[in-house]
Amino acid sequence: MSLLQTIDVVKRFGGLIAVNKINFSIEQGTIASIIGPNGAGKTTFFNSLTGIYKPEEGQILFNGQSLIGLRPDQVSTRGISRTFQNIRLFGNMTVIENIIVGMHTQLKQGATDALFRTKKFHEEEKEAENRASQLMEYVGLKNVGNQLARNLPYGAQRRIEIARAIAANPTLLLLDEPTAGMNPNETADAIKLFRHIRDDKGITILLIEHDMRVVMGISEHISVMDYGEKIAEGTPKDIRNNQRVIEAYLGREAAKLRD
Repeated sequence: MSLLQTIDVVKRFGGLIAVNKINFSIEQGTIASIIGPNGAGKTTFFNSLTGIYKPEEGQILFNGQSLIGLRPDQVSTRGISRTFQNIRLFGNMTVIENIIVGMHTQLKQGATDALFRTKKFHEEEKEAENRASQLMEYVGLKNVGNQLARNLPYGAQRRIEIARAIAANPTLLLLDEPTAGMNPNETADAIKLFRHIRDDKGITILLIEHDMRVVMGISEHISVMDYGEKIAEGTPKDIRNNQRVIEAYLGREAAKLRD
């Protein structure tokens, strides 16, 4: 059984069909990518998976259970975390505080504990801080825990967002253009990190990515969207040689990858 499966998912905005009858699946323990030109519906599809949008038609099954109608926090509790195309950190909070935000569905303290600063509150707060520090170092950041997130370089902010997503203990991690804006060295380090997250933590990873060298280098399976529809899927080799994909999206970049 697939970890995640969508069946004929449709998302409309007025008369615009942004996602049109998408059938998609990803197996546990894999790294897969969704590619396509701008406006193809990729992020809308991610938003439908994570409860930001509710599809008008179709089914979304995660571990065999429907996600349709669940709020984003409920989807997170089920085991799906994500990052965003545009970084969404709390700039005036520290790195550690941003990562702790990702643990909100895991924390057990109630309003009374927080209000009266009980022993349970302080113990769980300390435990969360320690785990956030560990995750910060896990993604390759050191000695920045007390810095404001907005003061860190772009590549570091991307890593904070990934650490925050991992903090929710996901089974499936959705990364929306995670290497956008990175220089070549940062991109290479990010690829190593994604593989490490999969291999070390057993987290399945699904990326939206425009950098074709990242996609072809890391993906075991690729799906291609165009105008809200899935036009192709397969291995990197399949996609590299698919004429419809080349015409719709890859173009000159595909020719470079063939060299």
